[in-house]
Amino acid sequence: MMYIAKGFLWFFVFWAGACIFSFLNVIVYRLPKKISFVTGRSRCPACGETLCWYDMVPVLNWFYLRGRCRRCKAKISPRYPAVECLGGILALLCVVQFGFSVQAALAFALLSTLTVIALIDADTMEIPNGLVLLVLALAAAAWICGMGPAPKSRLIGLICVSAPMLLLTLAVPGAFGGGDIKLMAAAGLFLGWKLSLIAMFLAVLAGGLYGIYLLAAKKKGRKEHFAFGPFLCAGIAAALFWGGSLLEWYLGLYSL
Repeated sequence: MMYIAKGFLWFFVFWAGACIFSFLNVIVYRLPKKISFVTGRSRCPACGETLCWYDMVPVLNWFYLRGRCRRCKAKISPRYPAVECLGGILALLCVVQFGFSVQAALAFALLSTLTVIALIDADTMEIPNGLVLLVLALAAAAWICGMGPAPKSRLIGLICVSAPMLLLTLAVPGAFGGGDIKLMAAAGLFLGWKLSLIAMFLAVLAGGLYGIYLLAAKKKGRKEHFAFGPFLCAGIAAALFWGGSLLEWYLGLYSL
């Protein structure tokens, strides 16, 4: 009976995360178009038909409809169920890492915001200032609640990555976008300086490999840019969960 109760609890956590990220899909679609995501019913972007509640069941509905609109049969991007699944997985990770706590809620809120930032940046090559301010607000909330790194570490984190990014961009125009710099400043206040450095290292590593792939596949030229925000967001998320373990492993290599 205990295992059944635990299974139901984990399923509820996953489903709650998937439902929240289903709403985030709406924000990602509407925010760049300056459409309110607070009011207005969801519609099929192809035929404009208003969607009913049973058309918006996370994950399952996409498979049931075989990735097409119920009415006009237009294709629905598989990104929608993928993002919803991601939400469920991240919700589970937060609970496993931090338990059922305020810290888990703040971590999930940060990951939700990072997901929206990553998807919008991938679509538009822009990071809305409002979302960066939201990351800053979450950092302030974590600070006030006394969770995470010490205040000194947070303040150093505010500039230890963003300041070098700004200086590099001033020296080499276009090296980083303004949104990238502001995002790392806000994230540094949340993570502290150690995890911020790890986040940036992981982002540069992943972004560099992706850039090499684009060049090798001749999908981008040497002077063409691609969205770096998704890699920063992934680096921040990875540092949040595993940054401490990565740092211990790295220092252990040198017996530090």
